[in-house]
Amino acid sequence: MITEPLAKTALKRGGFIKPLIIPSELTEGTGLLNPSILYDNGKFLIILRHVNYTIFHSEKKKFLHDWGPLVYLHPEHYQKLKTTNYYCELDSNFNISRYNVVDTSFLDKEPLWEFVGLEDARLIRWEDKLYLSGVRRDTTTNGQGRIELSEIIVGEDSVKEISRFRLEPPFDSDSYCEKNWMPILDRPYEYVKWTNPTEIVKANLETLKTDQLLHGNYEPLNRDLRGGSQVIPWKDYYITLTHEVNLFNDTLGRKDGVYLHRIVLWNKNFERIKWSEDFCFMGGHIEFCAGMSYKDGNFYITYGFQDNSACLLCVPEKIFEEMLNL
Repeated sequence: MITEPLAKTALKRGGFIKPLIIPSELTEGTGLLNPSILYDNGKFLIILRHVNYTIFHSEKKKFLHDWGPLVYLHPEHYQKLKTTNYYCELDSNFNISRYNVVDTSFLDKEPLWEFVGLEDARLIRWEDKLYLSGVRRDTTTNGQGRIELSEIIVGEDSVKEISRFRLEPPFDSDSYCEKNWMPILDRPYEYVKWTNPTEIVKANLETLKTDQLLHGNYEPLNRDLRGGSQVIPWKDYYITLTHEVNLFNDTLGRKDGVYLHRIVLWNKNFERIKWSEDFCFMGGHIEFCAGMSYKDGNFYITYGFQDNSACLLCVPEKIFEEMLNL
């Protein structure tokens, strides 16, 4: 059990933290957040999300905006929430050595809702194809969200989306927003759709349907466990990072929220073994993890902080073992 932010524990015990930054002329200074990491063919790859807003959040509730403790500040000329994704590669010092916008123009259509683009894309390679898997909510007039799987091709000086698959959940075709499904890295087209109880689904890219493969038992917990990173094989287990959120209103009825995280561990049959106590990365109330990779005794975790910055945190696996009481 750790009683301080995970980043602080990692730094004390041989880990490190790196900001993930691309030139501000590409972003106009608005938010970089919720990156996803993948160790692939000898290098670390990153998908870095850019949004066209800046968030204001009053952490100590002392300096509130007139609109409340949690406010999204948009450019006056464009009030929609727009996501653009950048493909990045890291050098041996874990600095960004290459970045390209993911060109989606071949498949884009005029958006029908206020949230535009593929949000919180997890980076995966299945059957030797590189995919982004996130939620898109701009294809209907009411913002109905579905997991979309986008194949990308990395060229010498460009990255292009060449196919896009919009996936339906296994039973409820009328559900409003499916998001944060966690792709299982070594099981092509399979996701942990829900964590408690564990639900695994598999996508069929021809029919765009998903079939439920497993539905486990529910264990009482004070908050819902929601998706986070990819699900990765580790030792004799599968492991992932989830998030849980307390959304609430302040005394004047204005929106606020706090995010926390957990490590979840399954055996190879996806029978859940345990989860950690909840934790934060850096002590902020708005943090979100969309990526984790493992290499040579370290976990590499990518997350967003306050919707304004993107970070890579290296955590020695011994810390995870202690957090899980292994």
